[in-house]
Amino acid sequence: MTAVLVVTACGGGPEATDDEPSAAPSSSGTATSPAGGPTQAGLDPAYAVEAPGKRTEPIGVADILVSGKTTLDPDLVEQVRELDGVVNVTTISLANVALENKVYNLAAVDPAAYRLFVPGQELPDAWKRVAAGEVAASSRLMKRLPVDEQGYLTLSPDVEGGTVHVGSYSDQPEKIDLVVNRLRGEALGMVPDNALLITTGQTAPETLKEPITELVGQDAAVQNLDAVARFGLDPDAFDTAVLVGDFADAVGVFNYTPIGGGRIAPDPAWVSSHIVTEVVPILGSVTCNKYLMPQLKAALAEVVTRGLESEINVGEYAGCYYPRYIAGSTNLSNHSFGLALDLNVPGNQRGTVGEMNREVVAIFKYWGFAWGGDWAFTDPMHFELAQLKEPG
Repeated sequence: MTAVLVVTACGGGPEATDDEPSAAPSSSGTATSPAGGPTQAGLDPAYAVEAPGKRTEPIGVADILVSGKTTLDPDLVEQVRELDGVVNVTTISLANVALENKVYNLAAVDPAAYRLFVPGQELPDAWKRVAAGEVAASSRLMKRLPVDEQGYLTLSPDVEGGTVHVGSYSDQPEKIDLVVNRLRGEALGMVPDNALLITTGQTAPETLKEPITELVGQDAAVQNLDAVARFGLDPDAFDTAVLVGDFADAVGVFNYTPIGGGRIAPDPAWVSSHIVTEVVPILGSVTCNKYLMPQLKAALAEVVTRGLESEINVGEYAGCYYPRYIAGSTNLSNHSFGLALDLNVPGNQRGTVGEMNREVVAIFKYWGFAWGGDWAFTDPMHFELAQLKEPG
């Protein structure tokens, strides 16, 4: 793996060159920050922890990821550490954030320990910036994250400390997209130490997967990150998503298994407890997350009250709940949780201004929905729940 480090500071940024335009960070990058450590732009003393010192241990590769819904027992962690073939282990907090219909894996870490699982050249500035309160983003996400003009990313809009500056873009272990320090993770409500990164050195990861699975039991996912790197996923493992912020209850613990063709199979118990089919104004019978239904009904009822019913074409509704990855990726869609819906599809394709009536858009926004037409790479058919509200 070739290490990539782009240290950012507030200012002009790189132009997007991807086939799919996106929200390119306006923070520009150079390979190193000024002498003495990170610049002050974006650093957040309220969420700063002690900066890592000089590294004295070797850097390895994160070969296996264990992720659960609760804090892992320290004795269990030690048992994993003592397995033959395990070279190094670190605990991290692992959760998910949904940003513009893509679900990203967010890790809260001790930068000094975590850096030993990120191979490549020494990247001291990236870890100093994480310690100083910023977020490190995977280099895969450069030009794709929905940052604002100053390079800030909103991980959770209704949580204090939920907006954070992107301090660097650098290589990260497979299955990890965004990295913050533990103090920031605590502010976001992340479950502490619910995941493990494991280095196996010269031992093949697949030979350790079974004994680790026996130790952690069925409540935690054990993934071979080498398989993820080669195939995009570990075909023999289930995965877990746990959203931060207001949507923790709306999603809960979302266990799922890839089934091919970009589709996933959520845990039937989760589907039974979260997904409902109800009749709503204009659209009739729809299947969505039960937490979305009250606000969807309120929004559509107001559309009817204002005489705008004809602005939503029932025959062009493309659904709410369909569990899948974003096309061409292994990022979950918000549709997987039943928290998004697509309206008037033919005239509102991605990358266009679209034809959605702006008064209808305003009504949905009032009732807590975000609109894809506002995104840098527009998706004007798409509305997703962004804020939980109690209709009066």
